[in-house]
Amino acid sequence: MELAKNTPVQTLGDYAYEGVQKHYKKILKWEKSVKKDEDPEALHQMRVGMRRLRTAVSRFAIVLDLPKPVSDKNIGKIARKLGGLRDLDVLKENLEKDYKPRLSHKEQTYLHTAFDAIAKQREHALSIVQTTLKDESYKSLKQSMEEWLEKPTYHDLADISIGQVLPDLLLPEVSQFLLHPGWLAGTEFVESQLKVHQNWEAEKIEQQLTKEGETLHDLRKQAKRVRYQMELFADLYSESYAAYIADVKSIQDVLGAMQDSVVLTEWLENVFKSDMHSHLHGLNKLLADNRYQLWQQWQPLQSRYLKIETRHGFHLTVLHPKESGFSHEDETSAQKIG
Repeated sequence: MELAKNTPVQTLGDYAYEGVQKHYKKILKWEKSVKKDEDPEALHQMRVGMRRLRTAVSRFAIVLDLPKPVSDKNIGKIARKLGGLRDLDVLKENLEKDYKPRLSHKEQTYLHTAFDAIAKQREHALSIVQTTLKDESYKSLKQSMEEWLEKPTYHDLADISIGQVLPDLLLPEVSQFLLHPGWLAGTEFVESQLKVHQNWEAEKIEQQLTKEGETLHDLRKQAKRVRYQMELFADLYSESYAAYIADVKSIQDVLGAMQDSVVLTEWLENVFKSDMHSHLHGLNKLLADNRYQLWQQWQPLQSRYLKIETRHGFHLTVLHPKESGFSHEDETSAQKIG
């Protein structure tokens, strides 16, 4: 099945095409700079393009009849190779900008060992990325993508009006986000009521992050998927929709910064072994303080999104695209029901 090109963007197929094309073009834009290792920002942007393309391909699988090389699995493999290099750049940037200037001269000198280790690991990771961008799976992805964009094919659902199915497309993603177990970190049920523990000391927060760190990291990934999907349709919704996107980004950012701090600590402990605590006491304290502050930022977001009103509001906003045909009267009665 083919859709006519150059028509106004109004069907589900049109939006799916626009999303895939946009993210693929972003990948191509930064590819040359990444191959030459010219700028860490180029690598970051290409990796984001890969992740967004992967989300679009997987979420629009019901609509797009894509060739086999343009698959979630293949895109994911390439994105992970880029991610290995990007993670090292983030480690280095965080150490240089956020921590090193605040350390004693003695600890700054001792930190040279870490930068040497990053440089060595980065050389290996860069070699992997450059090889990946030359191998057959990446070439096949590009060729198949170019051919499909020139002559796209779709499944039957592509012809349906975007306004008719948009809530159905977005609500499962929102539900997965809101039902994620990461929201329950640092909570307990007291007489069937969910209670968020407040005013924890730093040591208690560290214990919680050790226990729930992976779950919170996975919530961050789900937040990212929701945001990528929602942003594709931002022009079809009102300001309240944009506010929820901003909230999801804040959740993604604070959980991401928390994860970066945990990863950095684990990486340093692997490099310095037992010397980490004896020679880098100041850095250890800064890292722990950082996680403490991030937990304080996370809890208001957590509390808000555990409230029934916030969750209902999120669902109602997604249910009402601007072009959905809902009258003001319909919207008001729907809110009363909610």
